[in-house]
Amino acid sequence: MKLALVGATGLVGKTALTLLSRLPVTELIPVASERSLGQMISFNGKNIPVQSIERALKLEPDVAIFSAGSEVSKKYAPLFSRKGCYVIDNSSAWRMDENVPLVVPEINDSLLTHDKYLIANPNCSTIQMVMVLHPIARVYGLKKVIVSTYQSVTGTGYPGLAQLISEREEQEVANPVYPYPIDLNCIPHCDRFLENDYSREEMKLVNESRKIMDLPDLPVHATAVRIPVIGGHSESVYIELEKSFDVDDLRSLLERSPGIKVLDDPHANLYPMPAIAHNKDDVFVGRIRKDLDNERGLGLWIVADNLRKGAAINAIQIAEIIHQRFIAGVQA
Repeated sequence: MKLALVGATGLVGKTALTLLSRLPVTELIPVASERSLGQMISFNGKNIPVQSIERALKLEPDVAIFSAGSEVSKKYAPLFSRKGCYVIDNSSAWRMDENVPLVVPEINDSLLTHDKYLIANPNCSTIQMVMVLHPIARVYGLKKVIVSTYQSVTGTGYPGLAQLISEREEQEVANPVYPYPIDLNCIPHCDRFLENDYSREEMKLVNESRKIMDLPDLPVHATAVRIPVIGGHSESVYIELEKSFDVDDLRSLLERSPGIKVLDDPHANLYPMPAIAHNKDDVFVGRIRKDLDNERGLGLWIVADNLRKGAAINAIQIAEIIHQRFIAGVQA
């Protein structure tokens, strides 16, 4: 499989690069902006020069993983897909397009078909939440979701990480990406605000969750917060179910669900944290408890590495399915 990695020098791109050994990549085409052209990328014991996106388009890859931002995706993803290249896009550019599948493989891989050449990778905070909500919804039904996120600075890429490190080392921040200091602080938004006073990140949680789980009328109330951590995103999630439930049965359901690790013994200080999720592929869930006043209310604490399952791993999983279903047989 010939694979183009667009945004190969960014945080998500570098994470994806470490995971490409899971795919049968016969030729890698690393792509980045002009300032990175010629830079060497190490892969499978070889040093491969970074290419321009125009050059990558001419090389006609089988699959392209885009992690270079919405503007790049809007301009170039359709050009690649029109050439028969399966594009897996990590940006927000195509997620809410009704003609583009928004895929978390454990939930809706049936949307991956041979004639859908443009596939959207969901937002990182959305992925980890729906991974846990979906099996619960299938058994008990979902009536309402309230989520507050505690998101790593790595969600803002290198600039967010650089600001945190500079502040922590008491150095001047040359180009701060946040409107206030992030070290020893938390900022109650992770993106720009919209006219409805919700941030873009919060509306991604609302709209993408509904699309992925095929629950278009699901009430979702979201508050997204940036905090000074690196290992991953955390979420406090309250859900109201349509059916009554037993906590032990629900915990067992989650333990059997692919891609989920249950850490839920608070009296033994066993619960998910970014330090535990860092560099792990799974979504971790704990603090599983019933509402004291509502027999159908449930509290959860969900943590995942936002660069892995929140971005790179999900894209790699999609690429693996595409290769197995639509490429391997043709190339054989």
